[in-house]
Order: sequence, then structure tokens, then C-alpha cells
Amino acid sequence: MKNLFCLLLVFPILLFSQKPQLNLEEAKSLIQLPLNCIETEFPNKLSQTLVDATELGTPKELHPIFYGCFDWHSSVHGYWTIVSLLKKFPELDADNRIKNRLLQNFSKENIEREIDYFQKPHEYSYERTYGWAWLFKLQEALDSWDTPTGKEMSKNLQALTNVLMERNMEYLPKLNYPIRVGTHTNTAFGMSLAFDYAQSINHEEFQQLLISRAKDFYLTDQNCPLNWEPSGYDFLSPCFQEIDLMRKVLKKEEFEIWVQAFLPEMQQKSFNIKVGEVSDRTDGHLVHLDGLNFSRAWIIYGLARQYPSYNYLIPLADQHFHYSYPNLIGDSYEGGHWLASFALYALLAAEQ
Repeated sequence: MKNLFCLLLVFPILLFSQKPQLNLEEAKSLIQLPLNCIETEFPNKLSQTLVDATELGTPKELHPIFYGCFDWHSSVHGYWTIVSLLKKFPELDADNRIKNRLLQNFSKENIEREIDYFQKPHEYSYERTYGWAWLFKLQEALDSWDTPTGKEMSKNLQALTNVLMERNMEYLPKLNYPIRVGTHTNTAFGMSLAFDYAQSINHEEFQQLLISRAKDFYLTDQNCPLNWEPSGYDFLSPCFQEIDLMRKVLKKEEFEIWVQAFLPEMQQKSFNIKVGEVSDRTDGHLVHLDGLNFSRAWIIYGLARQYPSYNYLIPLADQHFHYSYPNLIGDSYEGGHWLASFALYALLAAEQ
């Protein structure tokens, strides 16, 4: 009740409006979640491969930028959240304190040390491909942040982004089968964000590789078993992630034929799927289902934006968003370190 009362005070417009909208007051609350964790070193899940004891180190020693927010990828998209909100609401940092923190963390020296970690032979697959995808999204946001801070951060980060883009281009041709799960290693999710970045920089070779591999993996898929979703720890929808990728890489005529065969039940205006229901938000895995609701929502918003014939799905996206968004306030660290990014991604998709 206490959390709900606080939420009614902070987010009255959001709770009683149908379409999710981001205003300055909500942005002030959202930005605090990543600001509170990007320099919080512990607790931490390193996911490190150790060759010997000499490789032991603290999170900050190993990852001088992306050491906070519990794990590497959450730190990356925590920074994406901060940058995205500052771009939309510059007044959030009127005294430049946040930008000064960002510039200090994204020094060339720190970027080089992040690259050194990825250059270890036994860390070739580190954060593949979920963390890579979010780094592409962060680079994309910085590239379009037309401020001195944005330009300097973009320039410095580019070296690490290039390493991961090259690694992605090495990996995808060797992947014989896509990974169709609802968590970090989902192939369609990683390719979807990578494709956004490849388009943003007009990298023709990377785009063509992603298009080719997406068709190899998914073009003949039919009747996706949506009734199998969600699994207990999902924060991504395997079926909807395919739709998100294929709408980007296929031409209109191709996509319309493909999606009708892939998810025929979605063609009915009565189409409905239940939200992912969270039983315990203090459990770091069970709270994943809030992320599932946000990711389903942003995929539907993106689909309807590109293909307005699917506008009848927007209320379903709204329902998913509104189920989980109130729980960001007063949330435990188990979700607070990453869910703000998912919520913001959905909010921005709803506004486009």
C-alpha cells in the first residue's frame, strides 16, 4: 500500500491514462534508478572465466566503466537510460553534474581497459550477444547526442563498439541454429538491436549479414507456439522477438506473408495474451516477467508504428506496460538495476 500511495503521488497521469507517456517528473524518477547503481560495485555477478588466480579482481578493476548495476550488461543499458533521458530532458542535468560523471567514467583509458578484458582468448564470448546488443544501442544513442559530452563519449566508446561489431560479424556465420529462449542469449533480440545500430551508421556489410542470417534462421518458421510462453524466468518473448527482427529486415510484402504464417492468431482483432504475472518481486529471476511485459509492449508499439494495420494491438501493449510500470517505484535491487531501461525502451517506442 505504501508503494502504491507513493506511486499515486508521483505518476497520477500515467496511472489513469491509457497511452504511456513520459514527462519530466517521470523522467526524474526513472533516471535515479541507473544513477543509483552505475557506480555501485556490490552486489555483483561477474560471469568471469578464470584461467588462474592472477585473474581475480574486483568488478571495478576488471571493468572500470561497466562495473555497477549488478552485472556488465545492466551497467551498459543503465548508461543508455541516462543518456536517453538527458537527450530528451536536458533540464535533468542543469548543473552538469551527471554529464561530468559520464565524461569521467568514459575516458579513453577506461575504454582501453574494457577492451583488454574482451581481448582475453577465454573471454571471446563474454556477454554474447545480449551485452553486445545493448552496447550497440548505447553507441547509437551517443552518436545522436549532439552535445560536447555526447560527442566525446561517442568518440571514446567507438573503439569498444568496433571490437564487438567485428566479433558479432565473426560469430553469426558460425551459428548454425538460432537460440530461441526468453532470456539473455536470444538470437533474435541481439540481432534486432544490432540491426538498428548497423542502419544508424549505414554499415552495409553488417546490415546484409544480419538480413541474411535472419532469413536463414527464421524465414520458414510457422505457427510459433505462443501458448508455451512465458517460461518462468522470461524477460523476452521468443515469438515476439522474431517478429521484431523480421519486420525490420523483410520488405513489406515478404513480412506480411511471413507473419501471417508465423503467428496466424495475431491476425484476429480479438487476439489477446495475458501479461506475465510476477509472484515475488524480491526474487531476481521471478521479476524477469516484468521485463517480459515491457519487451512485449515495445515490440507491439514498433510493429504498429511500421504497419498501422496492427493498431488494434496497441491496447494489449498498454495493458502489458501498465501492469509492470508501477512496480519500478520502491522495487528491490533485484529489478531496480535493470527494469528502468526496459520501461524506458517501451515508453520511447510508445511515443514514436
